Amino acid sequence: MKKVFTSMLLLAAMLVAVPAQAQGVKFGVKGGYNITSMKIDDAAASVKDNKNGWYVGPTVKVSLLAGLGVDGAIFYDQRETELEGTAEPIKQQSILVPINLRYNIGLGGLAGIYGAVGPQFGFNVGDADFSLKNAVSQVEDKFQLKKATFGINVGAGVYLLKRLEVGFVYNIPLGNTADYSEGTALSGTVEAAKKFDVKSNTWQVSAAVYF
Repeated sequence: MKKVFTSMLLLAAMLVAVPAQAQGVKFGVKGGYNITSMKIDDAAASVKDNKNGWYVGPTVKVSLLAGLGVDGAIFYDQRETELEGTAEPIKQQSILVPINLRYNIGLGGLAGIYGAVGPQFGFNVGDADFSLKNAVSQVEDKFQLKKATFGINVGAGVYLLKRLEVGFVYNIPLGNTADYSEGTALSGTVEAAKKFDVKSNTWQVSAAVYF
């Protein structure tokens, strides 16, 4: 946990210090909804419900030359997933750090559109290990979230008066979101554990206000 928060403080310092030397710097607050599609590769268990989540946090964007710019943010992100045959949902709490290269196209002085692409780093700050008694197989399954994740964001949106933005992002994971193990010991019966990869593709819809 200490390493996670130390990393967040360093990233926050970088976001503040670097743009301070540039022109066209705007700080703001961004938040929105997650629409996550989680898949367990080849496992007998399946995802019953990918519930919508939400995220919020500070953001900064820097205008460079000829429509180019960068933006970054530090989000608190929360989402839930429910597996078939289990009573309790899996609650995922993370700190997300997206850093995007963006291209802005002005539509007059009042509005414009933009496209963005860049890496996103994720750090789990909630529970990581979940024990799930599967009602179908009657064994205890294990679901373990990764401590850190990495992916690529691709997105676009519109801005108004250079202060309001509405956009969407599609996050493509590069690596697993979690590990899922079926068939661990339960009631004195030992089954051979089978491990499966878990991946999550996520749509994010956001609104931001810049000051």
